[in-house]
Amino acid sequence: MVDYIKRNVANAKTLTYDKDLREYMIKVFNYMGLALAITGLVSFSIMATSVKYLFFTQTASGYGLSLLGWVFTFAPLVFVFFFSYKISSIKADTAKLLLWCYSGLMGISLSPIFLLYTGASLARVFFITASLFAAMSIYGYTTKKDLTSWGSFLIMGLIGVIIASLVNIFMQSAAIYFITSVISVIIFTGLTAYDVQKIVHIYEVTPKGETQEKAAVVGALSLYLDFINLFISLLRLFGDRRN
Repeated sequence: MVDYIKRNVANAKTLTYDKDLREYMIKVFNYMGLALAITGLVSFSIMATSVKYLFFTQTASGYGLSLLGWVFTFAPLVFVFFFSYKISSIKADTAKLLLWCYSGLMGISLSPIFLLYTGASLARVFFITASLFAAMSIYGYTTKKDLTSWGSFLIMGLIGVIIASLVNIFMQSAAIYFITSVISVIIFTGLTAYDVQKIVHIYEVTPKGETQEKAAVVGALSLYLDFINLFISLLRLFGDRRN
């Protein structure tokens, strides 16, 4: 009888934990989804209105970045370092506001893709990205395999891709461009599963309340960056460029 009661108590705790974890993960993905929506809305709005002339200058061969455009191209990189530095000392509501601001900056930074690629290919690649991202998120959430070892391997690969991409700015090699795009898809596909499992592990050791809410925002930012980078990498491979 005692064993029966203990088992039922343990099962009740497990069900409560699973319910709380699901609600937490839904919150993380909702934050990420809202950030993506802001990015898409800002990016599309810029290119659909005369606001684009604040960030682009029209040339004989098309469009080029204005000085303000160059500033906003690199602003998200500076902003994410600022976010990482301040996250421990700010409130959860402030962290959310910073996430929305960051996603808006990314929308400005990514707006040139509407000039480079056709609308049909942007939509197609977005749905490919969403499908792949969803599959790897489910894997990261449900797998019993510890993905910790993936982290250092994927980060090393990402550093290699960044270095190769910087070198290719000067070399302009189509082969390097293709290879780095393929490797980037593999890296950010793996990072999606890794980050989802990491978010679960962080949830397990983070006390409820303000700290857990900030952890949800940080987790949403990680997944947001995985999605954006996966989308860009796939777009380089499968996007149809405008004539």
